[in-house]
Amino acid sequence: MAVVIRKAKRSATKLRLLLSGPSGSGKTWGAIQIAKGLGGRVVVIDTEEGSSDLYDQLHAFDVIDLKPPFTPERYVECIASAEEAGYDVIIVDSVTHCWSGSGGCLELLDDIAKAQFRGNTWSAWSVITPRWRAFVDKLLRSPAHVIATGRSKTETAQVDDHGKKSVAKLGMKLEARDGLEYEFTLCLDIVHAGHFATVSKDRTGLFSGDPKPITVETGKTLSAWLAGGQAVTAPTPDATPDVMKIMGNASKVIASALEPADLKPAGRRIDALLQDGTLSPAQWETLTDQLLLKVDALNAAKEPANV
Repeated sequence: MAVVIRKAKRSATKLRLLLSGPSGSGKTWGAIQIAKGLGGRVVVIDTEEGSSDLYDQLHAFDVIDLKPPFTPERYVECIASAEEAGYDVIIVDSVTHCWSGSGGCLELLDDIAKAQFRGNTWSAWSVITPRWRAFVDKLLRSPAHVIATGRSKTETAQVDDHGKKSVAKLGMKLEARDGLEYEFTLCLDIVHAGHFATVSKDRTGLFSGDPKPITVETGKTLSAWLAGGQAVTAPTPDATPDVMKIMGNASKVIASALEPADLKPAGRRIDALLQDGTLSPAQWETLTDQLLLKVDALNAAKEPANV
């Protein structure tokens, strides 16, 4: 097969957006508003018992009702059908069901463990992981814009407060496999009613600062960015000693991580260094590849291969 070499062009890419938030926070509403701003034909893969139909007044869109079991293969089939039908924007509402819904990966894990591994769930991950990965790859390789929603819940931990034990809120944790957010161009966390969102990952440079409302204009802004109209301008950094030191420190942080969640601050920092011009795209890619490989390694360590 011939190898094709082309010039890098942002308009050749498609949006990969993840909207997360608690149940009822406005994820579906926000996804449809952004899709309207992006333009083109829109389809919603609805796992929420037709909840997207409640927003038919916002924009004209079609629906694929995805019922249980929520296996990765059924998601892949729905996305493929949407692609074949020529939709410009595919909203997957939500990815959480593929992970923890009826017939999703966690439920499949128990069934496969009982059927094939004498109840050993650790060994069963050798079957589940490729199936989840195939679903994620389908999201990433789609020729359409993809907006995925995911439920999140408050993550807490017991901490030592001057000798006294107390429970502290650590933020919102996406109900999906660890590391999914690293795959997206943009991750927005919806924080409360009113459809305001904070950014947890941003390769566009458009969403820094205070929480902002999600509107049709959000989609239009992203569309302009994808078309090259709002490029983040910054000088291309040289491999100076300072930059090499930054990269070395980042590599150490990545290598020392013990859990996938430990890498979230590093991922945000790497993205910020690209946006402010400290890192070149090639340097950013080097560190991002290291981070993704570390996430895969940490997940693999939790999921021993079949023996």
